[in-house]
Amino acid sequence: MTTYDERASLTDLTTTAERVRDSVEGVIEGKPEVVRLTLTVLLAEGHLLIEDVPGVGKTMLAKTLARSIDCSVRRIQFTPDLLPSDITGVSIWDQQRRDFEFKPGAIFAQIVIGDEINRASPKTQSALLESMEERQVTIDGQTYELPSPFMVVATQNPVEMEGTYPLPEAQRDRFMARVSVGYPSVEAELEMLDVHGGVSPLEDLQPVAHAHDIVKLIEAVRGVHVADTVRRYAVDLVAATRTHPDLRLGASPRATLHLLRAAKASAALSGREYALPDDVQDLAVAVLAHRLLPTAQAQLNRRTAEQVVQEILQQTPVPQAPQQHGYGLGGAAPAYPAQPPRRL
Repeated sequence: MTTYDERASLTDLTTTAERVRDSVEGVIEGKPEVVRLTLTVLLAEGHLLIEDVPGVGKTMLAKTLARSIDCSVRRIQFTPDLLPSDITGVSIWDQQRRDFEFKPGAIFAQIVIGDEINRASPKTQSALLESMEERQVTIDGQTYELPSPFMVVATQNPVEMEGTYPLPEAQRDRFMARVSVGYPSVEAELEMLDVHGGVSPLEDLQPVAHAHDIVKLIEAVRGVHVADTVRRYAVDLVAATRTHPDLRLGASPRATLHLLRAAKASAALSGREYALPDDVQDLAVAVLAHRLLPTAQAQLNRRTAEQVVQEILQQTPVPQAPQQHGYGLGGAAPAYPAQPPRRL
């Protein structure tokens, strides 16, 4: 257990996060909101799905994040002939010891990059389910714990569908957020040509944080205060997806948990030790949209899940900040403290 005095201060969190953000933004030009969401998912103990067209830096974003943190990194190129044992590992008979020896697979790393995850068969994709949810792998009845921190950053191309297997709902639900990198602006693309036109930007990239720093920051994020009204707001947003006429599958309770965790991480990155409805609103599309399935009629009308989430955000009442009554020791924390405490 992490004690009160061992938790990282808010200043430590923001300072370390800024170093990692600056490192990633030095490679991924002109995409600060994408970088922020990636850090939010990392500190919220989630997994990230990067979905976009080829050549916009999906794999580069994942590699840059991994290189900026002094963590173990493994990259898996998903192909149709990839086997589940290639991911989780396999037990091999050792003739000298006359016993089976476990050979860990690529999943045994702190940052796992799954490139073009939708090119593997559903059987191989399912090998990630246990590790992403429970942070462990079970092989031949033996359970092996995964290192901490642990994050899966997967990429997929939504345009080229030949030879791909769409991610099942159970797999998509385990990704905390989905992000699209998008094309850079003209200025960012020109700067990219000037800075990275000759050599790979990853060659000179050095780690700016260690694994134990990220673990401490994750512990700090867990201590961010969330008022009951903000919790209820997140539940109302998720519940609205289950009754919306344009959706045949709404968000799961896991989505509510992911939305709350992401809001806490976003609040911490903003220098606050308490979450606001704004944190929930800013992350609702990224956390909820990829879990939703529009109806056939909605698809005919070209209604996307993102549009439905935006509509739900407009229709769901936002909780108002209550009057302040102090934040003394021993008392319950208000929803929107005027001054945050010194430490998480």
